[in-house]
Amino acid sequence: MKMKNRKTIPFDFVLEQLFAAEPVVKPMFGCYAVYVRDKIVLILRNRDDFTDDNGVWIATAPEHHESLKPDFPSMRSVKLLGGRITAWQNLPYDSADFEESVIKACSYILGGDQRIGKIPKPRKKRKSKG
Repeated sequence: MKMKNRKTIPFDFVLEQLFAAEPVVKPMFGCYAVYVRDKIVLILRNRDDFTDDNGVWIATAPEHHESLKPDFPSMRSVKLLGGRITAWQNLPYDSADFEESVIKACSYILGGDQRIGKIPKPRKKRKSKG
């Protein structure tokens, strides 16, 4: 597992669960993005602001919500992204099934479930001055 930053990563049991897939963790917007191979799969968030959105965010797409919901009953859209249905889905830290759901999501990732994970858009190259 490679890490870009040495700060405490919340919900580090996620990294233990994904260890076999050699996850890469990168700080992102005060949270931690977890990548497996070429995909961003999860964001780990435990902050003092917008605490309703603390937990593990799943990278998915709206067309997969209905099929994932039975396996993740507490899953919901991330509120701080505008209060609408979002591609990112949160497994809230304060839900009774939090750890069980996160472990299940990790097993889906390890199994190659195509409903979880997004290939990030390539960053635009900056034009060099000169």
